[in-house]
Amino acid sequence: MGEPGFWDDQEQAAQVGAEHARASKRLAMYRELERDAEDLEPLAELAEEDQEIARELEDQIRAVQERLDELEEQRLFSGRYDNGDALVTVNAGAGGTDAQDWAEMVLRMEMRWAEKRGFKVELLEVSPGEEAGIKSATFRVAGENAYGLYSAEKGVHRLVRLSPFDAAHRRQTSFAGVEVSPVVDADTDVQIDDEDLQVDTYRASGAGGQHVNKTDSAVRITHKPTGIVVQCQNERSQSSNKATAMAMLRSKLAELEERRRQEEIAAERGEAQDVNFGSQIRNYVLHPYKQVKDLRTGVEVGDVQRVLDGDLDDFVRAYLLHDASNN
Repeated sequence: MGEPGFWDDQEQAAQVGAEHARASKRLAMYRELERDAEDLEPLAELAEEDQEIARELEDQIRAVQERLDELEEQRLFSGRYDNGDALVTVNAGAGGTDAQDWAEMVLRMEMRWAEKRGFKVELLEVSPGEEAGIKSATFRVAGENAYGLYSAEKGVHRLVRLSPFDAAHRRQTSFAGVEVSPVVDADTDVQIDDEDLQVDTYRASGAGGQHVNKTDSAVRITHKPTGIVVQCQNERSQSSNKATAMAMLRSKLAELEERRRQEEIAAERGEAQDVNFGSQIRNYVLHPYKQVKDLRTGVEVGDVQRVLDGDLDDFVRAYLLHDASNN
């Protein structure tokens, strides 16, 4: 950054500046953690003779452990897009109205998790269900390592509960799928040919006021070679919705390319690695007992409500460690 002419290329300078800020932040965290860890030893000696200090020592150890876990987590992000923002899409699966209601619960859970971590969340598109819940929704998460973290949530989430939409109150199994794509810049190497696009406009549905109900401002874009469909209806103008939809399409195409690259790496290693969307990753059981279990790592949590309120750190950290050990 001190080189002559560094600021001549503003875009490159901004990228290096952001990288410098991230590195400086991690280094400061490490040095502070190192100092606090060194302070534990003399505190432990005093704690042997003083109960009050012993309790303080327990709090200090817990705080050091939490920050150590955070640094360990950051060490796991080495992918091309891991440090950047993420585009998260939730789709209702099999199960009718129950599945659409479950999809809305998953959407809330994933957004609450982002907020708990201090990320910025922007809801880009929601397609409401016929009776309840949602058919699909997409939101953007902005923050350090957002894509790397949310990659742990890709796949099918399965709910078992007594259906609130069944007059007989029978047990129902519902599914919701979570797709995660990296947010990429417009000048990225993802190439999109206009001839490959089918652009449709339609009248937006759901909340939005008189403007939404009177104009065909919503935009749906289909990428014909891949079959990827994106849509946006949250902006006030058709041009804004199209710009947002195109950004979503670039992200999904980047994710598709990254997925193919991972498949090639797995094939070269001779591994039968499932890197495709569609594999079931987690069960949420509300009846006849209460438990959330991640099928990839075996992590179980009995407090289902805490998980549905966005406490996903245990599942995500375990998966990231599991994934890193396998790679």
